[in-house]
Amino acid sequence: MPFRFLIMNTSILQRTSVSRPLVLVAAISSLFLLPADAAIAQAQQARVLSPVTVSGTRFETEAARAPIGASVISGDEIREAGINNVNEAIRRLGGVHGRLNFAGTQDYSLDLRGFGTNSDQNLVILVDGIRLNENELSPALLSSIPIESVERIEIVRGGSSVLYGEGATGGTIQIITRRGAARGLNGTVVGEAGSLNHRELRASVAYGWDGFSIDAHAGTQRADNFRENNDVRLDNFSGGLQWASAGTRLGLRIDASRQDSRFAGPLSLAQFRQNPRQTLTPDDFGSFDSDRYTFFAEQRVGAFDFAAELSRRERRTESSFGGFAWESDSKTTQFSPRLRHRADFGGVGNELVAGVDVARWERSAGGTDDLQRSRAVYVRDEVRIGEARIAAGARREVFDQESAFGAFQSYDVSRSLNAWELQGSYAFAPTLNVFAKTGRSFRVANADEHGFTATGQPLAPQTSRDLELGVTLGQAGQRLTARVFQHRLRNEIFFDPTAPNAFGGTGANANLDPTRRRGVELEGQLALARDFLLSASFQHVSAEFTGGANAGNEMVLVPRNTALARLHWTPGSAHSAYVGLQWTDSQRYGGDFANACTTRIPSYTLLDARYAYRTGPWEFAVVGTNLTDRRYFSNAFGACESGIYPDPGRQVRVTVRYDF
Repeated sequence: MPFRFLIMNTSILQRTSVSRPLVLVAAISSLFLLPADAAIAQAQQARVLSPVTVSGTRFETEAARAPIGASVISGDEIREAGINNVNEAIRRLGGVHGRLNFAGTQDYSLDLRGFGTNSDQNLVILVDGIRLNENELSPALLSSIPIESVERIEIVRGGSSVLYGEGATGGTIQIITRRGAARGLNGTVVGEAGSLNHRELRASVAYGWDGFSIDAHAGTQRADNFRENNDVRLDNFSGGLQWASAGTRLGLRIDASRQDSRFAGPLSLAQFRQNPRQTLTPDDFGSFDSDRYTFFAEQRVGAFDFAAELSRRERRTESSFGGFAWESDSKTTQFSPRLRHRADFGGVGNELVAGVDVARWERSAGGTDDLQRSRAVYVRDEVRIGEARIAAGARREVFDQESAFGAFQSYDVSRSLNAWELQGSYAFAPTLNVFAKTGRSFRVANADEHGFTATGQPLAPQTSRDLELGVTLGQAGQRLTARVFQHRLRNEIFFDPTAPNAFGGTGANANLDPTRRRGVELEGQLALARDFLLSASFQHVSAEFTGGANAGNEMVLVPRNTALARLHWTPGSAHSAYVGLQWTDSQRYGGDFANACTTRIPSYTLLDARYAYRTGPWEFAVVGTNLTDRRYFSNAFGACESGIYPDPGRQVRVTVRYDF
């Protein structure tokens, strides 16, 4: 029983002034609304991109039909930025806030719209339409995805439960891997070395012939990382075989990842100031092994498109915390058949999407057997009349959750939940589009949360009423998107450090009193000249209790403001470069529910840059992150000045790439 408590709270560690933002909003808005002179107009023409496809409606479609709030990071952008993992691409290119996990590895906990400690549980991460989220308190391991296999990353902010089910209140992040291969053989080999004893080798190869294609991507990484007892070893592989013909696509993909890490553990603020690299847990370690098998099929018949994925994921975790050994085996099976019908009636376009999601998750860990089954049906219809789009959708999902652990908080519960959405947009001009979105999203407690509650009973489902209004100004090369949003939550599922627990102390998972997130988001790009492109994003979010004993208090581990700016130089010759700034505002310590701590996690600003030179098939690059060597931390779960996980200092890497 005490051991189960230790492991659950270790899993929790893994997650776990108004004028200022208004001035910044005004400054960024005015920057992107400046009139363009002739040189900038030419730069805009030069930077018009080829048509982009997205998968936000669970079928590939043109970018004009992308879900409201969607942004896309292309594989080319990832390569130009010299980023070597998916998680970093989402944070540095997508402007998504992240905090270091307890393992100190590249799998930062990602946070869309200020969900703090439980941000991992309030966004859905998918790979080619398959959920990567686990039904436990741990983040999706994006490090298991080889970066060279990525075609694009799609980020949809805001409630998305109709299409993607529970846990999508903050939004969704979907990674789309490369589909098919050009005829013949092509590939890439990348070698990288840098500070903190970082060594990495990646290889990617693809071959296409007569409608068939085969690809393989493999990588191996070794690093000491920033802190003592924080070494990491990572090996991954992704390979696929597919066949495509007119209206048909069939394929199989296998993904495998092996990660071994040493755990440096938390520090107090005094210890951080003395030496942020030190560890107080020199014997803690763990391994995370994952295998994923996915079969996919697509078929077009007239105006109908049919698609389905069948996936099986197996994950094994072994670890040691303070001499206590822990082993966990989980298996997830998912099946997602769906159809789409597209039609045009006298200039009125219609797209109907309907489908079924069936999933089964089971885990054996620490003498506990956990099981979750879910079955969902959903439908979404979009009508397009001239420059107007109107879409509505609904989902009904049934969950069966069971756990057996002797007499300690075993449970057997069934729940039925509904989600709905209504969204619309209107293009008043090619450079002016307004949009709105409202709906209801939900999430259910996972196995770890149900297993350690204040009442000893399973937790109630969390629901949210979601609202978003926005506008997009300009076109490629000079564009600004602004959104205001609000999420009103009931029964938010959260670890409450003040709640009584089964051991006579405090700290347990609970349904909170009413809470709310509301804020402003800005995303934009501006062509400064033919060779320079400025991209920037900003988020202001207010996350607070709106009822109960903590009414008016801020939620923990949520920075009010975050901002990102990057200047790209691409002269069209052998040279390219960028420089980026990332600013994160101060935030409450993770256990400071009462807002009683007189200090906060300090704000920080990070500088990163890259320069690359290309000659023929070779590219040579140098990448630097946190170039000012800022000492900072993004995760501190303690009530006040404790539970601190220091982030890395300055890192410099040299990369050699060969394309064939």
